[in-house]
Amino acid sequence: MLDATTYYDLVSGRRRGLGAAAVRAALAAAEPVYAAGIRYRNRRYDRGWAEIHRVAVPVISVGNLTLGGTGKTPLVKWIARWLRDRQIRVALVSRGYGAEQGTRNDEAVELEYALPDVPHLQNPDRAAAAQIAIEELAAQVILLDDGFQHRQLARDLDIVLLDAWEPFGFGHLFPRGTLREPISALRRAQVVCLTRADQIDAERRTEIRERVEQANPNAAWCEAVHKPQNLLSASGQSESPEQLRGKRVAAFCGIGNPAAFRRTLQSLQCDVVAWREFPDHHAFSATDVESLKSWVSEQSINNVVCTHKDLVKLQVDNLAHRPLRALVVELQLSVGEVELQAALNRVVTPVAAN
Repeated sequence: MLDATTYYDLVSGRRRGLGAAAVRAALAAAEPVYAAGIRYRNRRYDRGWAEIHRVAVPVISVGNLTLGGTGKTPLVKWIARWLRDRQIRVALVSRGYGAEQGTRNDEAVELEYALPDVPHLQNPDRAAAAQIAIEELAAQVILLDDGFQHRQLARDLDIVLLDAWEPFGFGHLFPRGTLREPISALRRAQVVCLTRADQIDAERRTEIRERVEQANPNAAWCEAVHKPQNLLSASGQSESPEQLRGKRVAAFCGIGNPAAFRRTLQSLQCDVVAWREFPDHHAFSATDVESLKSWVSEQSINNVVCTHKDLVKLQVDNLAHRPLRALVVELQLSVGEVELQAALNRVVTPVAAN
């Protein structure tokens, strides 16, 4: 099984040679099959052949056009806090990918830490989860995490995130690229947000925006940056991320976009001398912990750094007598905050008036 970095290197064309070309050819052969399945699925909803369930309160969806991490969790936190600041009862609903039966996945635990007053329901049947949130938790708004392709539940606002480094999936649908749907699917969105926008130049940002406007000239546009907020220990100790500047660190993660995490670390001007990747939503076992300890012990480093998603599963303050900290990032809107708030207000104003 390919790890995320190897897969991205292959589909992007960065990995060269006959072997890589043969793998890309095999992936390309499977792309039309996936594309046909996506077309059929969307046609069922577009033509009313598949039922779309509408609930009694507004539904706001935050989703992706591509596979991998685009920074949904920071935006979900931003929107949930925006709603709570207005005294609106919001409930998060997600599929719960990667969670074992009867347990919460890493994203749910991370969001619980950040949003202790916002309930989070995980269920593959998100329409049923939304109904429970309304009936049992008195939710006034449903915030649907990773919901763009989940068309079974009607939504009042579709926000789609594009990662600045590869917003359009290397020009191909899965498995040849990382597009979940064709770019034309953006016509369903009311807001498109470019994440990690500070990591590319203004010319490239303009190119991406113009391509989005070709697909959907009516969508509001915003740009976001992910700012390192603090270093967090499993026991709750918080420190400034600036303390990593100039330090030698070992870093690891089990997320959908490991390259983005590495770039964020590099923005802090630390020296990442050792690096490990695990699959997205990886459930760290005792064997994994021992392996990490052995790996860390071999490094000449000051700190070990992971993501918050990883730390909530590991729940240890140290690895091989080196401090383990999660780098927590928060989202800041650099462009289009007024437009995003206007879109949110259109949806929730009737709720806030009650």
